[in-house]
Amino acid sequence: MKTYLPPKFIVERDPNRCTHCQVCINQCSFDAQYHDSKSNEVKSRGENCVGCHRCVIFCPANALNIRRAPLDYRENYNWRPEVIEDIIKQAETGGILLTGMGNDKSHRIYWDHLVLNASQVTNPSIDPLREPMELVTYLGRKPDRVELGPVGTRCNASLYLKTELPPQVKLEIPVMFAAMSYGAVSINVHESLARAATEMGVMWNTGEGGLHRKLYQYGNNTIVQVASGRFGVHSKYLNAGRAIEIKIGQGAKPGIGGHLPGEKVSAEVSTTRMIPQGTDAISPAPHHDIYSIEDLSQLIYALKEATNYTKPLSVKIAAVHNSAAIASGMVRAGADIIVLDGFRGSTGAAPKVIRDNVGIPIELALASVDTRLRQEGIRNQTSIVVSGGIRNSGDLAKAIALGADAVYIGTAALIALGCTACQQCHTGKCAWGICTTNLALTKRVNPDIGSRRLANLLRGWSLELKDILGGLGVNALESLRGNRLHLRGVGLTDTELEILGVRMAGH
Repeated sequence: MKTYLPPKFIVERDPNRCTHCQVCINQCSFDAQYHDSKSNEVKSRGENCVGCHRCVIFCPANALNIRRAPLDYRENYNWRPEVIEDIIKQAETGGILLTGMGNDKSHRIYWDHLVLNASQVTNPSIDPLREPMELVTYLGRKPDRVELGPVGTRCNASLYLKTELPPQVKLEIPVMFAAMSYGAVSINVHESLARAATEMGVMWNTGEGGLHRKLYQYGNNTIVQVASGRFGVHSKYLNAGRAIEIKIGQGAKPGIGGHLPGEKVSAEVSTTRMIPQGTDAISPAPHHDIYSIEDLSQLIYALKEATNYTKPLSVKIAAVHNSAAIASGMVRAGADIIVLDGFRGSTGAAPKVIRDNVGIPIELALASVDTRLRQEGIRNQTSIVVSGGIRNSGDLAKAIALGADAVYIGTAALIALGCTACQQCHTGKCAWGICTTNLALTKRVNPDIGSRRLANLLRGWSLELKDILGGLGVNALESLRGNRLHLRGVGLTDTELEILGVRMAGH
């Protein structure tokens, strides 16, 4: 017996404006708009609406509005509507509930409880319009010390760096586009990310789905990922990118592997991933050749060997309660870059129970990892990149102050492309053409426009970051990195302040 669930959204149509042009029908990929042949009118199915707003934005007559359905249950904080409806769905299907995006629960967002310092008189602020601000960041292992040597004549001598540095990744600003695999997102999204990263002098990440042949030209700004499924991994792929990332886990589903449904494995996706068309792409939860730090070290050096030790090697893990100890082992295993992904990190599909109940906020993981590596005297041997809920340049600056070298952005990048976080990524029906391989929907992302919007986002963040640095009275990002004295907590407990390593506001 199928139980009726009330619609989550109401589609309001102004009859005085609607011309029944059917644009909304063509734009809706969830079949929430339809043409009634009897009345010759366009009507709506509220039960199918996911609140993506595509129909509202493209309605030429401004006749549509979407609002949340007012139907409510009896008030009960424990048995909230979401809990009741999840039980009903599972009672009907007997399966795992899937969802897109990251943890959407009302856990504390620590970025919003941290404030930055500001200069006044004794340490004057700096005007970024008139003074140069250094945002360039280098990711990779740094030596314990460097040796300089003279070059030239005694009267006209200069110094050069005698110490040979390990491979580094140069970022014009400390922001990169997070791993989103081809198949989970469309080829036009990948092209938009690649082109924007190249224009802005940063990096984008292929995710675990390999690299489409048309995007090899952007290899110098590409991080190629190696996940447990080894999709699309071959020698040419490894050597195409500027850096390599081993994905152990991700914030939206720690301890859980990946799954791309067969209906999203198109001909192009199958060629890139090197799997049969129409088959499910399953990434096992563990790498079946990694069951210890020693095993991880073997893979790290195998990949370095395969690329002649010319590329830094990154390892990505989900933020969990023992992240600091894990990170320490990763550095000693040879990881040049550590990526921490918090529980607000998004994904195309995750078991809802994992997304909502496993993992920790990225702010706490970052602070604990940075502290642990400093205590062990190995912080310089790796760079730290964090992801999972970075929303703006304020979050970016606070992450740098907590100890990060750079951040990944995923959801923010997709929102710049049109995403409205409707959490239907796993259906493959994305009305904005982002999380889909349906060619009719894919073309809704124009790489010319998409790359311009992404570049604009990074340019805006870089200008704001310069303003923040100027307000702090420093002219280089290096002066902020790991300097928690520039941070103060508001509304946090003593334990939270201790973990974050910051003082309470007013001290």
